[in-house]
Amino acid sequence: MQADTPDRVKELFQQTQEELDAYFRSERRSFTVPLHVEGTEFQKKIWRALLDIPYGESASYGDVARAAGLTPQHGRPTGMAVGRNPISIIIPCHRVLGGGGVLTGYTGGLDRKLMLLQLEGFTMGKGGLNQPPRP
Repeated sequence: MQADTPDRVKELFQQTQEELDAYFRSERRSFTVPLHVEGTEFQKKIWRALLDIPYGESASYGDVARAAGLTPQHGRPTGMAVGRNPISIIIPCHRVLGGGGVLTGYTGGLDRKLMLLQLEGFTMGKGGLNQPPRP
């Protein structure tokens, strides 16, 4: 960081690093770092819905649309908004799967999406991804 970086910004970066490190050690399931995202109102509505998908669970694009107060027919524009998520992992767009649990696109690449899902307990089965059992 630059020498004139405000202390509050340094603290925010430190918190973000600590929370991400804990997530990758499977010690954190959600994030408390404050978020400020810029996008259209539609995108922000979708990104808020993504925050409600619990760790170790998935949702379809139609599910996300419904959670955002839209209809399942808004799946395509929902997918576009998901793809524009500026804070991947913390806003968990990797938990969105295609219909029937099919692994679909991810801005960071499908290999990373699969790794994040496996970190959260998903396994590969004959029919595709299997969610971890609920406690």
